Amino acid sequence: MARLGTGIGWRPEIADVVDGMPGIDWVEAVSENLCPGHLPASLLRLRERGVTVVPHGVSLGLGGADRPDAGRLAALAERAEALGSPLVTEHIAFVRAGGSLTATALLEAGHLLPVPRTRDALDVLCENVRIAQDALPVPLAVENIAALVSWPDEELTEGQFLYELADRTGVRLLIDVANLHTNHVNLGEDPARALDELPLEAIAYVHVAGGFERDGVWHDSHAHPVPRPVLDILTDLASRVAPPGVLLERDENFPDGEELRGEVEAIRVAVEKGRAAAGGSAASARTSPTGTGADSGADDAVRQRLGLEQAALLSALVAGTPVPEGFDGERLGVQARALAGKRADVVGKVAPELPVILGARYRPAFLAYAQGRPMTGGYRRDALDFVAHVLRNAPGGEEPGVRRELREWWLERSGPVPRSTRPGVRLARATRRVLLRR
Repeated sequence: MARLGTGIGWRPEIADVVDGMPGIDWVEAVSENLCPGHLPASLLRLRERGVTVVPHGVSLGLGGADRPDAGRLAALAERAEALGSPLVTEHIAFVRAGGSLTATALLEAGHLLPVPRTRDALDVLCENVRIAQDALPVPLAVENIAALVSWPDEELTEGQFLYELADRTGVRLLIDVANLHTNHVNLGEDPARALDELPLEAIAYVHVAGGFERDGVWHDSHAHPVPRPVLDILTDLASRVAPPGVLLERDENFPDGEELRGEVEAIRVAVEKGRAAAGGSAASARTSPTGTGADSGADDAVRQRLGLEQAALLSALVAGTPVPEGFDGERLGVQARALAGKRADVVGKVAPELPVILGARYRPAFLAYAQGRPMTGGYRRDALDFVAHVLRNAPGGEEPGVRRELREWWLERSGPVPRSTRPGVRLARATRRVLLRR
């Protein structure tokens, strides 16, 4: 695997800081936030300087019961080619459930949810990964995720699950040491044991990120400084193998450039400490996977069974249906509130006018809307549905200025094309509104 070096997650909010940051060998950008024909100027400048850019997907749902969507795969491939990337990455997670496979409503999580570590789920995941590999122009690496909940009756540890996945498909691994820490706090899983069981030579690169603990639950926020336990796991990993690349992720609450540079330097120090402990050698705890293991795929019955299980879990999280048997109801409640809060935050970014129009009422209004109204078509559709709900259910005549702004916002964005801004058309719309109010 090509050496990447030290990197940072590229985000528009810190583009200028990243552009001028010394010692950055590569960056990672969220694939779904990029338009191949209109790449941000900052990314183009980085590419011109020889900085590698890796597209990182978040919506493919390789761990879901359905086979990967051809359109989403084509979009990921297009971004890899536009950026000249040596690889692309995605997650071992499901992000939607239901639909025709299970004859239930299609639900979107808007979040990465854990795959059960069972033989059936592994068969489905392996086939989905192979489909993705065949559709992509460059190698694929998949990331372990952070979890607040665990599935009952799991058959494999995380390390065993990842080893078999790599052995059967030859896929590379993106190991997130912050997620190993999250699963240690939330699920009692030992990071050292996971590293013992991982196929270390399959590692493409490593993620490092911060989070916070509340009421005994660790939240992988990507909005806080990297804590010492995460750096310690990175050092442990680096003592076992020289990671081809290490990258700092930060998605929210961006600090100033000096603090970001300090976090990148702390990551370098943690890796150097681990390599010194290893004497500079790259050792592995297990034989490297071959990528040639037998893979007969998953039949439709297995996919349907997994699909029903995932749909039941997701429905409990986003639609208020009963908790599936074997799950921790209290922990599911924590996850459900976290999902609703993330929906409110992302919709507020996708449609930044809404928090301005509604002010302090935006968040409680959205959380009330989200109860029992799951997301079915992505965040932009969610924003439109939320405004339509507010307009239908707000008491008549109350705050006409707010209602008018919301209605104008909805009309502007709900059609197939933006409404005309030509003076004559705007005058006709204003006249029609006056006549309708009479």
